[in-house]
Amino acid sequence: MKAIVQDRYGGPETLALADVPRPEPAADEVLVEIAAASVNARDWHLMRGDPRIARLDRTHFGRHAPKARIRGTDFAGTVEAVGAEVSDLAAGDEVFGESDGAFAEYVCANRSAVAPKPSNLTFAQAAAVPLAGITALCALAPVRPGQRLLVIGASGGVGTFAVQIGVARGAHVTGVCSTRNVDLVRSLGADVVIDYTRDPVVGSFGVVVDLAGTRSLRTLRRLLAADGTLVLCGGGAPNGDRISVLGPIKLIAAGHILGRLIRQTVEIPTAHPDRAMLAELTELIESGQVRPAIDRTYALTDVPAAIDYMETAHPQAKLVIDLNI
Repeated sequence: MKAIVQDRYGGPETLALADVPRPEPAADEVLVEIAAASVNARDWHLMRGDPRIARLDRTHFGRHAPKARIRGTDFAGTVEAVGAEVSDLAAGDEVFGESDGAFAEYVCANRSAVAPKPSNLTFAQAAAVPLAGITALCALAPVRPGQRLLVIGASGGVGTFAVQIGVARGAHVTGVCSTRNVDLVRSLGADVVIDYTRDPVVGSFGVVVDLAGTRSLRTLRRLLAADGTLVLCGGGAPNGDRISVLGPIKLIAAGHILGRLIRQTVEIPTAHPDRAMLAELTELIESGQVRPAIDRTYALTDVPAAIDYMETAHPQAKLVIDLNI
């Protein structure tokens, strides 16, 4: 099968289209013929081995290259085969989910990370949902109806889901983005949109979700109500070939410490592939409350260009890899 592989850390130039063996599902896995995948910040972090301290985590990072040779995480497609322990999915089912190795014609994913595709989405749209949607659900766990919610980084992959989920939960949502993304964030249902290039971000919010990771804790705390909750979920920004040492881990570590010292709550959610959360997203999507926003679509051969665009152009929402073009 065709796949996008990587054998050393570096930029998009280290990614190549190659022929690799088609995987075989283990007992608890599902083999999926991929129709579409999508690009996430996770892809450039793994591609570059950024931040450098993350390479100490040998689950995903190796010393000189990522542990998984094939890049990509999100996918949507059709079940080709199932393992012996999988009884609730069958060949021909349309699914979406997460697994290492999604920039390929086939992928094996653990059953716990796969769910039936939302019926009102195309494969390309469904592929844009899993990682970003689950991250947004985790980040918005503290949100209650009527609360004032601030989403910093509202036009990104996670941010576009966070705005919509916040609205669906009855929050008063303020989104922060740059000038070219104001119309997009407003179209997603945000009650207020702040263009940070023109206006200061001010106010008192019950929940502040920081998806950018570029503001100090002091600045973020000033935006919180006295009993508010700060959610740190920013992944840092690409800086070309310059690899950061700590990246967002510095802010997150400081947030852990600060959360023990102040009345306000600091949360650092960890998102994992989860079919129950995929099912929750499906309910929101099929009810019309959430829809994936897509900036551009690329062919499998153009994955390096897609990741380069993510690193250099700060795209709106999601970039999709369509294996049918």
